[in-house]
Amino acid sequence: MRTSSAILLACWSIAISAQAQGFKFSNPPPGAAADAAAEAQRQATIDAQLATPCRDRIKNRKIMVLIGEVKNGFVTASQGTYSRHVAAVNDRLAVLGLKTYTPEQIRKQIAQEEIDAYFKNDPDRALSAARRLAAQYVLRGVIASNAVRNPMVGVNQVSVNLDFTLSEASGKPVSSASARNESYAGSDTSAMALTLIEERADEVVARLYSDYCRNAAGR
Repeated sequence: MRTSSAILLACWSIAISAQAQGFKFSNPPPGAAADAAAEAQRQATIDAQLATPCRDRIKNRKIMVLIGEVKNGFVTASQGTYSRHVAAVNDRLAVLGLKTYTPEQIRKQIAQEEIDAYFKNDPDRALSAARRLAAQYVLRGVIASNAVRNPMVGVNQVSVNLDFTLSEASGKPVSSASARNESYAGSDTSAMALTLIEERADEVVARLYSDYCRNAAGR
């Protein structure tokens, strides 16, 4: 009996102490409130950028998305490798009213060397490719990665950068945006880049759209 009373007294003491500290089982974990605030701010920025009034101006215009990856100092731009990356961006562009091309459609109509021209700053061949697809805009994404040994935890650390450049078919730049991610012990940079695009595509596309609307004002 005394044992039961002692247990009840201990539980009552814990409950009183918890109330005094403002504890609730429904309390969010540490950092959750800050994360929620950051996400709300991110979404507010995206909404503000997408509110820029020029959707009628770009409705049904065609845009070609190309993605390449820097490897050993050279850009590899075989579009079949990045089909899911392109699709993630195309989905957002289509919501804005733009007409997009799949990597398969691009490969059928444009030779690989013409695709490479976009990553080699060869404006003449790039313009020829854009005209063949009747694309008014080109969005080029370049994946760059860097792997280093982290001495603190004893594992490889890989960082991935994605730089996007939106240009008119003529090659005139309109806007640029970037995203970055890091991972420990990662080696599949293409998969990391896909994750990064899926996480950041909304804000990247919103930034490009907003810049286009401002830069194209009065045209």
